[in-house]
Amino acid sequence: MKRLLISICLGFLIVAAYFAAVQLAIRHATFDFYDASLGRLIAVDVAVRRDSELRAMAGLKDLPVVIINHANTVKSSEYSFIVNLFARRGYLVACIQHDLPTDPPLVTVAGALYVGRLQLYERGVANILYTVDKLKKIEPHADFGHLTLIGHSTGADISVLFARQNPDLVEAVITLDNLRVPFSLLNKFRTLSFRSKDWKADPGVVPDEADAKKAGIEIIRTDAQHVEMSDRGPDRVKLDIEGSITRFLNENASEPNPRTTVDVPSG
Repeated sequence: MKRLLISICLGFLIVAAYFAAVQLAIRHATFDFYDASLGRLIAVDVAVRRDSELRAMAGLKDLPVVIINHANTVKSSEYSFIVNLFARRGYLVACIQHDLPTDPPLVTVAGALYVGRLQLYERGVANILYTVDKLKKIEPHADFGHLTLIGHSTGADISVLFARQNPDLVEAVITLDNLRVPFSLLNKFRTLSFRSKDWKADPGVVPDEADAKKAGIEIIRTDAQHVEMSDRGPDRVKLDIEGSITRFLNENASEPNPRTTVDVPSG
């Protein structure tokens, strides 16, 4: 009898594990789009939970969409901890590779708007719009009218500029050290920004505490280095970022009392 009970329990565990694996199984795909207007190849890695995708195809839901934009010299594939977080929550996740091996190195121009990188950021915005247009045909049941944008460094500046120029398409913005493009204090979408301990943003990019609170911008000052805000960082940094993003997503977007600066204790 004891052996039988053990066998039954093991059977239940196996069945439960099977259904959990099926439910949480994530489909990955890579698309190579070519934007003839820019003469550029745009590689996009897509991740989506299979059961969420099937429910969307059956007309039971619309897939929420998140666009992830990488930092300079960091590949779009180096944000797997963020990709997995959103995919597990049922999002369609699109990671855009903005840089090409043939691109010239970034140049800083003292005194120029965004230190001379506006053209680079605008190209990133164009990449997002082009990618969204292409993915609409591939995933017609996804909600491309309420995007969540995430970016690191250069990708964060691209995300902020996109949101400033296309506020009606944006649900939320999450930045990992945007350094050049200032947040808009007038838009109604929610914003979360992680700040590193070693890199400082240009003057006027990050609002002061009063303006941040009024605009609904939450600023988290971390003990992470700038480059650690990717898969290259230690687990403690990634876990802190995951936890704060999870809380941010769980909160009601219409919350009447937006947050302001939060200090994360040293890990």
